[in-house]
Amino acid sequence: MSEIEELRAAVEMLAARVRLLEDQVEIMQLVAQYGPAVDSGSATATAELWTEEGTFDAVPHLRMRGRDAIVDMVNGGHQRLIQGGCGHVLTVPHIVIDGDQATGRSYALNIRWDADADRFWVARVSANTWRWTRTPHGWRISERVNANLDGTPEHRAMLAPRPPAGGD
Repeated sequence: MSEIEELRAAVEMLAARVRLLEDQVEIMQLVAQYGPAVDSGSATATAELWTEEGTFDAVPHLRMRGRDAIVDMVNGGHQRLIQGGCGHVLTVPHIVIDGDQATGRSYALNIRWDADADRFWVARVSANTWRWTRTPHGWRISERVNANLDGTPEHRAMLAPRPPAGGD
């Protein structure tokens, strides 16, 4: 291999690594936008984090299909939470990118204000599984499943590391 070929190969490898890092950062930023968007009552901004046909399951209470359903959730029952004082805090997800698709898992905490006690408390800790899709407008959520970590084995299993592709 000539020196020029070696340099080209090195540049291609570095370009691929930079793209992977850029994709991971963009997905992390997408996840980080959810809490502030939903807790500010910004229904359209929240829904635009998803693909048009994206899904959001808040197990076992709510199954949302498409952006309109997410707008309805923010403008509907979520208003009661906002008015009482709440914050949705999502952890940095573990992300696996495969071309224009990605999967991941993380925690989410629902923190609520208790005016009588003059303090916040953690109302819910949940497991999340994610599917993201690269679109012409950047990465978007195509599927989010959020399930309380209430001792249910299936919910806890959502957090388990996945074996590598082609592994046992």
